[in-house]
Amino acid sequence: MINKISKLASQGTPFLLISDFKAEKLLVYTQDELLKEDIEFSFTPTAVLEPTPLTKQPIDYQTYKLGFDKIIEHIKAGETYLLNYTCSTPIDCTLSLKEIYQKAHAKFKLRYKDDFVCFSPERFIKIEGATISTYPMKGTIDAAVPNAQESILNNEKEMAEHIMVVDLLRNDLGIVARNIKVEKFRYIDHLKTGDKELLQVSSKITGELPPSWRKEFGSIINALLPAGSISGTPKKSTVKIIEEVERHKRGFFTGIFGYFDGRNFDSAVMIRFIEKQNTQLIYKSGGGITLDSQAENEYQEMIDKIYIP
Repeated sequence: MINKISKLASQGTPFLLISDFKAEKLLVYTQDELLKEDIEFSFTPTAVLEPTPLTKQPIDYQTYKLGFDKIIEHIKAGETYLLNYTCSTPIDCTLSLKEIYQKAHAKFKLRYKDDFVCFSPERFIKIEGATISTYPMKGTIDAAVPNAQESILNNEKEMAEHIMVVDLLRNDLGIVARNIKVEKFRYIDHLKTGDKELLQVSSKITGELPPSWRKEFGSIINALLPAGSISGTPKKSTVKIIEEVERHKRGFFTGIFGYFDGRNFDSAVMIRFIEKQNTQLIYKSGGGITLDSQAENEYQEMIDKIYIP
């Protein structure tokens, strides 16, 4: 599949790319193939602006803390410094996955058949010309908290976590590009949720690809996965710990999807993710854990991220 991606890109053939978390399952669809599939995607915020209620049944705090405590043990052992810990939450919603896709307001949306829907606020990489950019998101706070913006930007734990992921993604880009720069550091995005507004902290990192990048595009994508912002650092050992401590299989959750238009590429990390398991809807969410993390706060952040915007 890596060779197919490179071949299509070098030919200037538009295609949609979908990858699971560990890049073990890569799906590629040309425009003609998409016409035959029950797949929808969008990179332009569109939505039916109506409230979308859902009820959620998150895992209990003590169960969450068992995994959290194991992560802290691994951090103290020097095996990871930042790990994105995620959980599955059964939800009840009267909408179908197709209706959720239509109603959700997000920068990046994907519905894959009747299997899952994603409405992500987080870009993975964007390639324009020979410039590659990535936009890690780390740090979330309820906008209703007094002095929320100052609080999140001045929080030492959140600052440390963000620096770690920026450093990780800067190194990742360095594998495939040159002249790596952090162009914007820790700016605020406003995210509308079902019943509240969240502030999310992001950065922008850029680099320059070789002129022949389209011929090597499959290898470039493969080198950058899993996405650092939703795995952790160091990436290899952290992914092994994720498999040990998480109580679910991520599958396509925290993978990526992207569209090559014949010249340029844009893509998103698959967070804000609802999966259909038989007839039950499962919402997968989580957050970054560092040595300074407090279990109660991280548990609440995982719950706060369960919404349809």
